[in-house]
Amino acid sequence: MAHAKTSYVCLSCRASYKQPYDRTRQRTCPRCAQPLIHAGSAFAAPRRRDAAEWRTLTVLLNAGVGFHKSCCGGPGYRPRTLREVRERLTYAQRSSEPIAHALVRRDVG
Repeated sequence: MAHAKTSYVCLSCRASYKQPYDRTRQRTCPRCAQPLIHAGSAFAAPRRRDAAEWRTLTVLLNAGVGFHKSCCGGPGYRPRTLREVRERLTYAQRSSEPIAHALVRRDVG
């Protein structure tokens, strides 16, 4: 039986690759040879020319926020715009909540 595939992302090339998951193997980008970031099996890559969405994605992945399926479906809430990211980063700074937790909050009111 084939193993399920998951997404690996190269932020500098704005590329995503579906590959079998292997925690022991470091993946590299076929374009630039930089290490790929494991994004998760519920990841959907933005269009390559959508710079704002890739900047948002860069913040999420560098903060350790992944797109992994949960027992009840998808990965849960993830900000989609830079404005939503800025709101959550401001909230994290004011509340002393870890950045990764603040980024996945639906409401920061």
